[in-house]
Amino acid sequence: MNFKEFLKKIDEWDQKVILKYNGIGGKPVKYMLKFISFFGRETLWISLIMFYLFIWYDPFLLSHLSATFLIGLLLIVIIKRMVNRSRPFEKLKEDMLKVLEKEPRSRSFPSWHSYNAIAFGLLFGVFLLNSPIITVLLLILVFLISFSRIHLGVHYPSDVIFGTFIGIIGFFMSTFLIAPGLQVVLAYFEKMTVYEIEYYQINSMIFKNVGYLLLCILIFCLILFYATYKIIKDFFKKETRQT
Repeated sequence: MNFKEFLKKIDEWDQKVILKYNGIGGKPVKYMLKFISFFGRETLWISLIMFYLFIWYDPFLLSHLSATFLIGLLLIVIIKRMVNRSRPFEKLKEDMLKVLEKEPRSRSFPSWHSYNAIAFGLLFGVFLLNSPIITVLLLILVFLISFSRIHLGVHYPSDVIFGTFIGIIGFFMSTFLIAPGLQVVLAYFEKMTVYEIEYYQINSMIFKNVGYLLLCILIFCLILFYATYKIIKDFFKKETRQT
């Protein structure tokens, strides 16, 4: 079997599996998986990074979260553009496949949700919380997040599998290569700052400095806007068409 035949077999298997599990279980399962799928979104992790930088300064968590996100940003975006795979709903007919969430506009391969789920799941379960029970629970959540992408009709199974594989690689790269370097950089800037740094507690600047409070509000408003601007844009497009 040559490489083209192998890819054809994978594509046939992808279509068979996604059509089998797309929308299975009806509306209750759909709403549950749409909620669970949120935990794989990049905006959640950007919010956490900003939280541990501006609200509750924790250089250890900040460095590891940032490193994991940075590796994902580099690997996933580059691979998506190189492979340039169409989403399932772009290839399969509407009467065959139902898209059960807002249609993503990025390429299909690999799944960034799956990367985030496994990479951050391992980060919290194994490296930070160091609890076998929590790790098992997080791995169940990882599976549900990845499965949700197939169920909702936005990713093929192979997208999810490779996203998970890359997430495992990203976890080890960020933990043992990138995060230690970021900690050194943070320690350097900590020595340069003229303000007294408050570790592992709510930053008192929020209550003492109006400018700092407004900065924090602005940052999280921008993250919220980034997460919802496509929905808002499409809403206004529909309103314009109707008028």
